[in-house]
Amino acid sequence: MEALYKEYRDKKFLVAAFPCNQFGGQDPGTNEEIRNFAQSKYGVSFPIMAKIEVNGENTEPIFSFLKKASNGEDIKWNFAKFLVDKTGERVTAYAPTVAPEDLKKDIEKLLN
Repeated sequence: MEALYKEYRDKKFLVAAFPCNQFGGQDPGTNEEIRNFAQSKYGVSFPIMAKIEVNGENTEPIFSFLKKASNGEDIKWNFAKFLVDKTGERVTAYAPTVAPEDLKKDIEKLLN
């Protein structure tokens, strides 16, 4: 995601990461620990938000919106991706297995 962010950020493209510990306990750290790890290990420069819940009764409103606006399904695992147009209305969901570079064509369509 960092490569996409660097490539398109000057065209008003934003990547925001939302850590979640609901999938196998893979993000048990504090918000600061998670940010430091992502920055030092992967060179992440895009915003990393506070840890949230993406499924269940404590789902953050942004994820309720993203899920409802795309396919309505619960998030299945870490690294699910959503592409939202500049109006905030059109949302496309991508499975965790979709590589970030596979989003380029869709990103370019939205930016042009």
